[in-house]
Amino acid sequence: MTFFWTTSTLVISLVVMLIAIYCSWLSYARSGRSTKMLMLEGLRLTLIAMALITLNQPEYLEEIRPDKKPTLVVLYDTSSSMKTQDVLDPRNPTNPAQTRREVVDKVVTPPAPEVQTPDSKEATPQLDPKWAPLAEKMEVVFEPFSSELKDASQGSDLGGALDHVSQKFPLLRGIVLMSDGDWNTGPAPHTSATKLRMKGVPVHAVTVGSPDRLPDVELASVDAPTFGVVGKTLNIPFRILSYLPRDRDINVTLNGTQGEIIQKNVRVSGMGQLRDSLNWKPEKVGEYTLSIDIPVDEAEINKSNNKISFPITINQETLKVLIVESYPRWEYRYLRNALERDPGVDIACLLFHPDLKEVGGGRGYLEKFPNESELFDYDVVFLGDVGLENGQLTAQDCENLKQLVISQAGGLVFLPGFRGKQATLLTSALEDLYPVVPDSATPRGFGSVIPARFSLTEAGRKSLLTRLEPEELENEDVWTNLPGFQWYAATQRAKIGSQVLATHESETTPDGRVPLIVTRPSGTGKVLFMGTDGAWRWREGVEDLYHYRFWGQVVRWMAYQRNMSTGEAMRLFYTPERPNAGDTVTLNANVMSSTGEPLKEGTVVVQITDPSGTVDSVKLVTAGEDAWGLFTGTFTPKAGGEYKLVTTCLENGSRLETSISVLGVDKEKIGQPAREDVMKEIAEITRGQVAQIDDVESVIDELAKLPEPEPLVRRYRLWADPIWGGAIVVLLGVFWTARKLTGLA
Repeated sequence: MTFFWTTSTLVISLVVMLIAIYCSWLSYARSGRSTKMLMLEGLRLTLIAMALITLNQPEYLEEIRPDKKPTLVVLYDTSSSMKTQDVLDPRNPTNPAQTRREVVDKVVTPPAPEVQTPDSKEATPQLDPKWAPLAEKMEVVFEPFSSELKDASQGSDLGGALDHVSQKFPLLRGIVLMSDGDWNTGPAPHTSATKLRMKGVPVHAVTVGSPDRLPDVELASVDAPTFGVVGKTLNIPFRILSYLPRDRDINVTLNGTQGEIIQKNVRVSGMGQLRDSLNWKPEKVGEYTLSIDIPVDEAEINKSNNKISFPITINQETLKVLIVESYPRWEYRYLRNALERDPGVDIACLLFHPDLKEVGGGRGYLEKFPNESELFDYDVVFLGDVGLENGQLTAQDCENLKQLVISQAGGLVFLPGFRGKQATLLTSALEDLYPVVPDSATPRGFGSVIPARFSLTEAGRKSLLTRLEPEELENEDVWTNLPGFQWYAATQRAKIGSQVLATHESETTPDGRVPLIVTRPSGTGKVLFMGTDGAWRWREGVEDLYHYRFWGQVVRWMAYQRNMSTGEAMRLFYTPERPNAGDTVTLNANVMSSTGEPLKEGTVVVQITDPSGTVDSVKLVTAGEDAWGLFTGTFTPKAGGEYKLVTTCLENGSRLETSISVLGVDKEKIGQPAREDVMKEIAEITRGQVAQIDDVESVIDELAKLPEPEPLVRRYRLWADPIWGGAIVVLLGVFWTARKLTGLA
């Protein structure tokens, strides 16, 4: 029995007990020293003694010594990042570097059983000599870890491994964690370390690998489109990262073209990166698997990140383009001629000639603006110097154009002119789509005798729309020397969400330079604003080269999503265009009724078959009352590979099959530096040691010097026990009853 008394409680208890004994003696003496009174006063003193004992907090202490040895868990990392070859032997630094996994295996190789003899019933595992000093004090257990992903080695669940060990071994003396510190799934390691700290379990962190980046040249990314067009040049951007100290000339190769290999020599600066692109002109329709690779440099340690493969579909193209204009100005004439000569474009024109009662006529001309179902067949619409007035566009036409863009993934190009007719469009449904804020005080724009020039913005230098030459420096030189323009639309600024690709070289507004080429996403489609009518002058000395190239790129950029997958009554497109595993993919379907009108309500279902053959279904819902014929939904691919999609609509009986190529994301990257900070944090939180893999024997020595663990002490608090309290209450009741029976008040 142990009492947790203080001086004051002890003094009070003694004084109270002495007083109680004195009072009881007086009471006993006055009663004539009767036996009943003696028993009653004895009960009184017992109750007072019990109360005073409770005041001094009596407790029973029981020491429990476990009948088993405590456990030391050696937790070692087996994820793919441990294949990084960056561990040098400090005693022989000239020897080739070993992988992190090889070094760890030498330390934690699971003990092999002894050879069985006929007399032995089972093999006895033998502990590695390194760990033998610990065998007398604790049981040493080796536990590998990686992740709970389908391919476990492709992830590092550091926090989950610590939690698992903590729950699996109740008599845990400590953990020796051998890892490079990389974690990319599961709970944060510091959270798990905090739980171990509360249990008094230290984690001794042994870092494996170099904290510095390995010498390496990495093909980091390839931003290739998912499909292309026969006879049209595809631009395939790529990015190279260099972790070499000096500049390198690298030969980048595009394979799988079913033709000549395409190569390009680039120079990558030391410890820098390069963004460039390869151009490929497919000659045949079909499914291709292309790959971009770079040669392995002799200084590289990691040779596994020099190649990226990707699928691409090449189709025969027919894009439908509509040009609407009020006056046959030069820009209109050359734009029409350029698109007419493009074999992949089917062009129609509507000319509201201001000097004639009838619209322009001839081959490819329309007699009136298309109705809703006819308009939705067009991929891109060019709006010239036309407005909302009699004999031109109506409010319903503007509403239909808006729906073409936001619901049908169409493209809309604004080409204002010196007549200023487009100012009236800002009172229609097209006002929300207009990518700039016009200067209402000057609707007819500005003209000058001296030609002005474009100035590319930073976004314009990187955009494929303004790429008139493959090389960035050559492209900027072309834009600098393009023939100038003598008229431009008066605008104050670009709207929020718009991207300015080019501005006036000198003219400014309070918000900056006057924007001239501006793009903006709207709903599922795209909008472009061209603030001059002088692009036709780009033909000077080069004929159609740059004029045709620019507008051809604009048309195909705008129509790209609409042509991902198209059927007779249904169109399916999705974002992102080339998703990674784990990304949320948004599916958009344009569905037409049996009469050719946008379907406002319906049952549209996409059946998705993943690479493993598992089938799932996503029901697309209408995008809203303002979205005509647009149904949308999402799904998240869990792994890389080809996903087959079958879209069906109950109302029109249509069926559309397509596929999405999903890139697998390697959470575990070989060649990354070891994360010493993570390992150090775990050790500091749990009050463990920090060491490198070549110093692991010192950790073992320190663990061997640890004293025997303190026995588990079980406390039985008598003063807080309900039975003890109940006994006092019962005795009080007996005492009160006895007083009544003896005739006392």
